[in-house]
Amino acid sequence: MIIRKRSSLKGSMTVPGDKSISHRSVMLGALSEGITEVENFLMGDDCLSTISCFRRLGISIDNDIANKRVTIHGKGLDGLTAPNDVLDVGNSGTTIRILSGILCGQKFTSTITGDSSIRKRPMERILIPLRQMGADIADMNNDTFAPLFINSSSASLSAMQSNNFNHVLKGIHYISPVASAQVKSCVLFAGLYADSITTVTEPAISRNHTELMLSYFGASVNAEGTTVSVLPRPKLTGRRLSIPGDISSAAYFIAAALIVPNSELLIKNVGINPTRDGIINVCRMMGADIKLENIRNYGSEPVCDIYVRHSSLKGIEIGGDIIPTLIDEIPVIAVLSCFADGKTVIRNAEELKVKESNRLEVIVNNLSNMGADITATEDGMIINGGKPLHGAVIDSRMDHRIAMAFAIAGLAADGDTRILNPECVNISYPEFFKIL
Repeated sequence: MIIRKRSSLKGSMTVPGDKSISHRSVMLGALSEGITEVENFLMGDDCLSTISCFRRLGISIDNDIANKRVTIHGKGLDGLTAPNDVLDVGNSGTTIRILSGILCGQKFTSTITGDSSIRKRPMERILIPLRQMGADIADMNNDTFAPLFINSSSASLSAMQSNNFNHVLKGIHYISPVASAQVKSCVLFAGLYADSITTVTEPAISRNHTELMLSYFGASVNAEGTTVSVLPRPKLTGRRLSIPGDISSAAYFIAAALIVPNSELLIKNVGINPTRDGIINVCRMMGADIKLENIRNYGSEPVCDIYVRHSSLKGIEIGGDIIPTLIDEIPVIAVLSCFADGKTVIRNAEELKVKESNRLEVIVNNLSNMGADITATEDGMIINGGKPLHGAVIDSRMDHRIAMAFAIAGLAADGDTRILNPECVNISYPEFFKIL
């Protein structure tokens, strides 16, 4: 894929449905009684992997790809059945981590794995709390990587024999060392099958879609500060959902309008959940001309239309509690920083080392190749903005967010920017290059 410098970007557009909410709609729909109907579902590869896994677990799911609609025929908390093969999550870290929590509460054994990237991503962060809950979950060669093997524990076998399947896992209060929505969600979903309340405390608030959606489907959830609790064995009921546009997808076009001269864009129907809107706050701190219009609610999620124009940006420091609210947007924020006056420091972003690629390393290497003044740090990077970028060959490392971020960089760089393996954007935004 070759990207060339542009003189302006103008128009109005929408972005695909939120990836995090799309995943969870299938999971909760499957564990609910009755039908769940979902509109504006993200038909990206990751979310389709979630659908595939739940079909293997005995759930009937109809997906109308053309109209972005999904219908899940839920069977309740105990309605899943043993898969006849290994569960393959493809490239989806969200699927393997959250689904593992659900599988630990089942009365059958299962194996879950993914592609080569997934098999390199650390699973210890979910193995620790799940084992504290009494789950019998093993990793290949005791190396904390997928595949994961999940067995019915002695507690669950006893419960099955007594026909009382209420006491499979133990409720715990887990103090998570990382602010991770995947870890939190894994433990909360496992908590649906526990014998008592399950609580998770994080060092900072991560995205809260799981808490909101559990409540929407009928679970009893309490959230106070960085602590969230769920009561076990709720009766979940199928619901109708209309999923807002994904702010992580909108971020690329926000950045494009800010750095390409004479640009103005209106991006409609974007979710602005306060645990996800860090990109808006960072852009404003950098001096962006960005307005949130027509603010309203889609169910429990706030949405708006985002109006953004080309702006003169300034360097800032980014770190601390804001990082979990923009962790997926750091690649494109790094691109923005190259076009800002002064120094931008990004810190506390070590989580990027264990994403689809080591994103810190890939960002620094690729921006250096484009001529940026950028230095890697242990937990982030330092960017001295204002140095013109030039086209380069960009190794996406099959990481969708890297491919999209550097496509945006190419819009404001001299010469041709060639993105290798651009098809990786199908993971979260199949129509990205077409819309661009």
